[in-house]
Amino acid sequence: MTDPRVPTVRRGTRGDPDAGENPEAARPLGAARSRPFPLGLSGPLPSKGHGAGGAGDRVNVAVYAPELDEVEMYVQAPGGSWRHVLLPDCSDGVHHGTVTGVPVGSRYGFRGVRVPAGEGPEMSAPAGIEASGFPASGFDPETSQLLLDPYGRYIDERTASGAVLYSSVRMGSAFDWGHDHGTAGHTPWRNTVIYEAHVKGLTMLHPEIPAELRGSYAGMAHPAMIGYLLDLGITAVELLPVHFHIDEPHLRTRGLKNYWGYNTLGYFAPQVSYASPAAQAAGPQAVQDELKGMIKLLHAAGIEVILDVVYNHTAEGPAQLPALCWRGLGDGTYYRHEDGRYADSTGCGNTLDFSEMRVVQMTLDSLRYWVEEFHIDGFRFDLAVSLARNAANEFRALHPFLIAAATDKALAGIKLIAEPWDLGGGGWQTGRFPAGWVDWNDHYRDAVRDFWLSDQAALAAGETGGTLAPLADSLAGSAALFAASGRSQLASVNFVTAHDGFTLADLVSYNHKENTANGEDNRDGPDHNRSWNHGVEGSTNDDGILSARARTARNMMATLLLSLGVPMITAGDEIAHSQRGNNNPYCQDNETAWLDWTLDAPARQMLAATKRLIRVRRDFLAHQPSGYPSRGESSYLHWYTADGTPMTQERWHNPAERVLQMLMGSPAGLLDGLVVFNAGGAPTSVTLPDLTDDDGVARSFELRFTTAEDHSARQSERAIAGGTCRVEANSISIFRC
Repeated sequence: MTDPRVPTVRRGTRGDPDAGENPEAARPLGAARSRPFPLGLSGPLPSKGHGAGGAGDRVNVAVYAPELDEVEMYVQAPGGSWRHVLLPDCSDGVHHGTVTGVPVGSRYGFRGVRVPAGEGPEMSAPAGIEASGFPASGFDPETSQLLLDPYGRYIDERTASGAVLYSSVRMGSAFDWGHDHGTAGHTPWRNTVIYEAHVKGLTMLHPEIPAELRGSYAGMAHPAMIGYLLDLGITAVELLPVHFHIDEPHLRTRGLKNYWGYNTLGYFAPQVSYASPAAQAAGPQAVQDELKGMIKLLHAAGIEVILDVVYNHTAEGPAQLPALCWRGLGDGTYYRHEDGRYADSTGCGNTLDFSEMRVVQMTLDSLRYWVEEFHIDGFRFDLAVSLARNAANEFRALHPFLIAAATDKALAGIKLIAEPWDLGGGGWQTGRFPAGWVDWNDHYRDAVRDFWLSDQAALAAGETGGTLAPLADSLAGSAALFAASGRSQLASVNFVTAHDGFTLADLVSYNHKENTANGEDNRDGPDHNRSWNHGVEGSTNDDGILSARARTARNMMATLLLSLGVPMITAGDEIAHSQRGNNNPYCQDNETAWLDWTLDAPARQMLAATKRLIRVRRDFLAHQPSGYPSRGESSYLHWYTADGTPMTQERWHNPAERVLQMLMGSPAGLLDGLVVFNAGGAPTSVTLPDLTDDDGVARSFELRFTTAEDHSARQSERAIAGGTCRVEANSISIFRC
């Protein structure tokens, strides 16, 4: 039977209780015949001469709400009062109508209505949506929550009677892109260096950026910031979520914010709080234009923009929370359910169901929108395994969404990056995504940390460390991991740190996380970090420990930038940024997470080393292969022992071996460089590979960089192939051939 708490209305009576059988009388905003596509608002449509409004204010409205009998649209034009109209038509779950009186800048939203028992299908309200999805009589959108348009281009946030309310806003799309035509993928993967950054945290404390622009899109586009990125050698910035997101209730009760932004409420709407105060005061169009202006200026400098996107779950959270959008429109379709409950593979209370056609469509439409309207160059998909689960909740490498995104004409050339895991069954899928995608490589992260941190800690304690084989596999781009999917090492996004987890400075300074400030009694965040504090937990004034920590940090940065594949640097690692041991600062919108640009001596030294290493990468890996060697082709990487002889299987797996030489290029042809890794606790003499040129003359090697402290004194030092050279303990020496 019909839920008595849910108000019921008859079609044709909304807006005019005396409408009777006259459908036009029930359409005070001018609803008329329409079409169910495209979803959202489209137009302006030609004026029909009826209804309120003027030129450009008539639009087609289409919203997918398969669980609602009827849908009302509430609209407030700029400076006007709220009005409403019943969308008269429904096609395959899409409610639609043409509506006048909706000029650009209008706030709007939807409200579900029900047909009385006996006049239409009975339906009970999905859990948690009564207040928002089916408002009581006397509904006032100024004080009650409307259902947002899933395709809304902007979200207005306001407070009424202590409650936060959200409305969709109709937007225009005009913007002067100049010579930026949105050509994506102009930097090949083999030349890409990714810089993962937070729009606010990157610039909030930057002294060269005007105070009124810090922490904003405009701040990131400031010449000081762009100049820094260019000087560093970055080719692409990967921005933590800039889709509109909100704070979870448990954070609001603690006075905290969702700083990272992985709690999306609008897949077509920009985060308003990242716009400068001036843009926010000027209104939605100024906010949108500031974000586009940032992208335009970064493109002009040759820097790509990649967005971190969260299509795996929404900000509506667990089922008991009020509906804001999808839950009120079609809870059973949008979200994945199992045994009458949400099937949560994200750990965030809900999971969008990518076995549903409309969920796939919404995501693809969102991607196209950001590419076509904002000229975005790529996307990193949070918990991407959830986006590739079938109706049985199983991961499928050839899931329709993965194939569609990689083959869609509008997304051609776009960089698609998967975070290849989630919290569901079979959730770890690194290396299994299809062609057209690249994966965050957690195998790489763990192997590099083990080699330079866990193994070193074990050796310092008089124990046995690991072998050289995992390091070599990482340097080779984990090629075997990606072979089964038909992809090369360029499908590996290599990283040692990311936004979640310890920073590079904290990896070498803490054995244990320090997350008390998050308000969860230090229970949140990973416990197994593969970190090593070098003998003292946290801050210290011991020069010996500080020197050892700095050297280890340089070793990991050098390993990252000398590996085949695509390197990703976390913003701040290049300036020794510390979060004081917090390995989960998702709610720390403060100096803990914001980058400190005062740059003391250790920060300047780390910055100089990172710049030098990026230049070395560009020089040495100019011939990095983009695929596997063809039959008869020689490999690009060659491995030698400390005595200059080729590595053997026995020595690969001997933990006593702590020295490895990596030759880049073909010994019989073009050579790019030689890298000597000494992971032992003492300096040693290494015999360089005995290589000759075509005339039989021994080749020479010039030292370009060493992670040891004597780099400046030894720079440009020369050695002869087959001769010996000294390498310091726990260091990397890089030679040009």
